[in-house]
Amino acid sequence: MKNSVRLPAFAKVNLCLHVLGRRPDGYHELRTIFQAIALHDTLELTRSRHRGITLEIDDPCLPAGRENLMYRAIEAARHELDFRGGIHARLEKLIPVARGLGGGSSDAATALIAMLHLTGRNLPLARLIELAAGLGADVPFFLFGGRSLGVNRGDEIYPLPDERKHWAVVVSPRGIAVSTRDAFKWVSLELTKHKTPRKIFSFCALCWSRQDTALENDFEAPVFRRHPRLGEIHRGLLQRGAARAALAGSGSAVFGLFRSPAQARRAAVSFPEDQVFVVETLAREEYVRALRSPVYA
Repeated sequence: MKNSVRLPAFAKVNLCLHVLGRRPDGYHELRTIFQAIALHDTLELTRSRHRGITLEIDDPCLPAGRENLMYRAIEAARHELDFRGGIHARLEKLIPVARGLGGGSSDAATALIAMLHLTGRNLPLARLIELAAGLGADVPFFLFGGRSLGVNRGDEIYPLPDERKHWAVVVSPRGIAVSTRDAFKWVSLELTKHKTPRKIFSFCALCWSRQDTALENDFEAPVFRRHPRLGEIHRGLLQRGAARAALAGSGSAVFGLFRSPAQARRAAVSFPEDQVFVVETLAREEYVRALRSPVYA
């Protein structure tokens, strides 16, 4: 057993995101392709003499109690592993909050992995995924990383072959936040306009087809209509040489994929009013090695 574990918690973008309709349980049926990127928070878990969980975050806007998803992940792992000792968690935030980059979900999944390292224990993969899915729909993906297909609520994950390396320019617009709840409401209005069933054949083909297929995100039309600035960023990335560009999740970050780091850096300086990151896409092997993930152990 270890006294302390320090791990990166990587962000994601969606290479494809289709909302197929509302399910009987009230959630939406999704088909998406996740891609891990090198932008990351940093999580450190330390054994504590005090019972329970304490959480320290360098962003004062984020909650440090049970309303924090990472806190609930640590709590779930302690219960599952029957670990009675105290845990102090320290989180260094770099992934912008509420931008569709999955920072909270990644922090939670990384906390589950960190608890396994800290205790020297392991869990069956099916149970680990179940714990992750109970925390949030995106959380299971962050156990796998790389490029993965997500179905149902996005919580059923199927690893896909990695694409060639790209450099992502992620633009987090200042002053624009998109509520996930609102974004689903807007996209649901779009779905009611379609009289014929949604066809997913092209989506399924995308999973295994040639690389550099155009990105698709059903949230883009309704979100760009309400926040034209995001559409301007999208067009700007393409005009500056992005091979592909899309909204990140339900927004409000927008990203472009470039074939060279120099090209990406040149494009990044074109958005001086916004928070901009230039990072690599992460292959699954890189992701698993960085987290020392037990998923493929």
